[in-house]
Amino acid sequence: MSIFYFVAFLAIFFALMTIFTKNPVHSVLYLVITFFTLTIHYILLNAQFLAVVNFIVYMGAIMVLFLFVLMLLNLNEDTEPMKSNLVKIIGAIAGMCLIATFLGAFRVIQPTNELVAGNADIGLVKNLGKVLFNEFLLPFEISSILLLTAMVGAVLLAKKEVRKA
Repeated sequence: MSIFYFVAFLAIFFALMTIFTKNPVHSVLYLVITFFTLTIHYILLNAQFLAVVNFIVYMGAIMVLFLFVLMLLNLNEDTEPMKSNLVKIIGAIAGMCLIATFLGAFRVIQPTNELVAGNADIGLVKNLGKVLFNEFLLPFEISSILLLTAMVGAVLLAKKEVRKA
């Protein structure tokens, strides 16, 4: 349990550092560390598939994309837009709504000492494959055809037309 609390503290700390850091590149790097702590949480929950997907997709692909976009934007103080009072008021209202949601959620939570996952094999990739290819075979195949169609469409849209002179 102490590992959980330590990793939870690190996740909250680095998430707050992501928000409050002025440098956008440092903010993205703190977000990478936050995603890494979430990967550790998935491992502690015995959800290896989610841990690997989180590690590869979020930390590997999306964060690299964020870093490249930030580097290509070349942000500095001259290009930063001025924040009007209306934007600050809307941000304060959104923050208050978030706090009200958290307070409502914490009021409903009932702490228990029971073990949530009685089955130790619940998060394994083998069981996910069994469920995916037995119960959800048709939706899985339909989504694969949809992704194949989207890939072919993207290739056709990106293909340049050859003009005859």
